[in-house]
This record gives sequence, structure tokens and C-alpha cells, in this order.
Amino acid sequence: MTLTTATTSTSASRTPHQIWQRARGLLLAVLILVVAGLSVAALRSGGQHGRLDPRSPDPYGSRAVAQLLEDRGVSVDVATTLDEATRAVAPDTTLLVAGPNVLTPYQQDRLHAATADSLGRTVVIAPGGASVGRLAPGAHAESSGPVDARPPRCELPAARTAGTSDMGGIHYTTDTAGAVACYPDGGLATLLVMPGHEEIGDTVLLGSPDILYNDRLDEQGNASLALQLLGSRPHLLWYLPSLDDPSAAEGGTRSDSEGDESGASGESDFLGLIPSGWLWGTLQLGVAAVLAAVWRARRLGPLVTERLPVAVRASESTEGRARLYRKADARDRAAEVLRSATRARISPLVGVSPRDSESPETLLPAVAARLRAPHSDLRSLLFGPAPADDAALLLLTDQLDALEREVRTS
Repeated sequence: MTLTTATTSTSASRTPHQIWQRARGLLLAVLILVVAGLSVAALRSGGQHGRLDPRSPDPYGSRAVAQLLEDRGVSVDVATTLDEATRAVAPDTTLLVAGPNVLTPYQQDRLHAATADSLGRTVVIAPGGASVGRLAPGAHAESSGPVDARPPRCELPAARTAGTSDMGGIHYTTDTAGAVACYPDGGLATLLVMPGHEEIGDTVLLGSPDILYNDRLDEQGNASLALQLLGSRPHLLWYLPSLDDPSAAEGGTRSDSEGDESGASGESDFLGLIPSGWLWGTLQLGVAAVLAAVWRARRLGPLVTERLPVAVRASESTEGRARLYRKADARDRAAEVLRSATRARISPLVGVSPRDSESPETLLPAVAARLRAPHSDLRSLLFGPAPADDAALLLLTDQLDALEREVRTS
């Protein structure tokens, strides 16, 4: 004889309704968090911009220096495309390039061609690698270092007037005659002025943008140096390169390895384009997820039995377990518990060891031999499938009780 088993799902597998009931609270909390984040971002997006944006009041924005320049009669305009930037270059204009490493080689070549003979000033913020060679031929980007208060140690009038300023970042070298190297770090310049056409226009390379940030402008001689470098002409065009600039698709991809060499600017990689608040928020969500996983994880090691603080009657435990089975629709487990208990009690009465009580080939012949009348459905009673409903479960209970009484009295 073979042992038949039920093919239906067990009570351990949850129904979709049960899964939804357990997960809906967590899903609701996540939905509320997402809606709140989007609402806050929408409310704050109107008055905030990115790093080095002259319209931004954020700590890493540059509204303060733009307002100081306007108070001194310098007009400040913002350009976000290469066409706007190249059309505006003129002898009376200072062009500030806030993100040179975002530009493609094609854009960098076009920008240099437009500024080379303009007789104006070009200020490039933290260019690295090939950007320097295209925007300021003759200059080279070397290693980078920390931003710190440094003395000028050069003859540039703007630097001597400003004195000690927060400089650092990318270091530059050049063999070009007439170039002025200031604020050295380890013998390498962090501010380099390259002479231009007829020594009227020039190109200023800043190794770090810190002197232009709102939260650093009032420190050291940062304000004085920024105002002198950007206010030498009556007009300032603040060029903020945009990733959706149509000209970016005309000449290929962006520069080669400038992302690694311009880490001080924080604008050449993807993370530099993400506001710091979102990065911290993502980190906090990750920590919360790890803590929730630890909280919900199963305990390691074997279970430890403990003495109950109060005595619980067996009838109460039985009733409580029965209610749990009924709540979970666990008729399969309830039936198996009843059958297993019956087999364990009757096996010694029919001369079967407890080890063989789970074997139908051993137990069923011994029980059949003990009964006065043959039982037609003994296998189904002791080893059958799970009951289909509660009525069948009650019938099974009565039949097991009757079988056990008959075995005991036979």
C-alpha cells in the first residue's frame, strides 16, 4: 500500500488577500513618503538652483557675489546654451564658465574659438584634463589638493589686494610667457592667468569654485578676489552648461577622463548634479531599510524553553490553538495534528512502536487486526487528505475518537 497525500496548498502559503492585508500598511507609508517628498521638492524648486548658479541663495549657490557685482554697476546675465555664450562674448564682457567639464570636446573647441579673439576675459572654474588644453592652450592640469586659506605669492594686482583666500582644488602649470601663477600649493598654482590676444583679453583658471559660494564669500579675502576677477568688465555672462543643450549632440560625447581630474568642482560626474539633500535622504532610507530587515529577521539559533509566569490549563491552550487554526483556515494542519495524536496513542495498544506509528504499512494491519469488525476506510481515516470544510473536520474528529475507543475496549 502507498501513502496518499493532498495536492492542495498548505496553510503556510498565504492567499493574495492575506498578503495584501499584511503589506498595505507598509505600502501606504511608502506612498505617503513619496508624495511628501515630491510635494516638498515642488514647493522648493521655484527658488532654488544648482551649484554656482548666480540666482541661487543656497550655500553652494552664487547669488551673493552676483548681487555685489550688480551693486557696483556690473550687469550679470545667465546663459545655459553654447549659442547664447558665444554670441555674447565681447571686449567689454567677462565670460564665466561654471562647468567646463560637462562640455563635449566640440563645445569646448567652439567656445575657445569664440573667446580667443574677443579681447574680453574668460574665467573657467576648475577645468581638468583635456578641458584645459582646449579652453586655455598651453596650460596643464596636474594633481588636485584640498581647499585652504592660502596667500597669493604672486604679482597679480587682484590677488595682492585680496590677500589670503580659500584656494585649492586642481593645480595648474604652464610654460606660456606672461602667465601669472598665484596661490601655489606644493609649488603648483591653483589660480592661473593666461595672457590673451594683444595682452588685453585673458583667461583665468580657478582650481576651485569655493570663493564664489554664498557660504564662503565672507571668509578670508574671497569676496575681494571674486569681485576683482569677475568685475573687470562692465558686463558678466554667467555660463551654466546644460546637459540638454542641442550643441552637445553635434560633436560627439563629453571629454575623456576629466571627471576624475575635476573632482574638486563636483560638476563633472552624475552625483555632482544631484542635490545633496536627496543623497542624504537616500542614505537615511537605506539605513532605515537595513534596520527594518534586522527587526523583521528570524532569530538565529535554537528556541529556548522558558517557564510560564502563570499556569495555563490544557483546555485553554487547546482552545486557543484551535482558534488560530480556524482563523488561518488551517484545516490541513489541524487534521494532521489530530491524526498524529491518535496514531501515537493507539500504536502502543496494538503492539506498534512509536517509531513505526507514522508508517501505514506497519500501523494499519495491526489496528485492523485489533478491531472486532473490519473497517472499510481505515487508511483514509488515519492517513488521508485534509478535510474540505469545517464540517468534514468535525466528522473526522468524531471518527478518530470512535476508533480510539474501539481499540481501547477491544
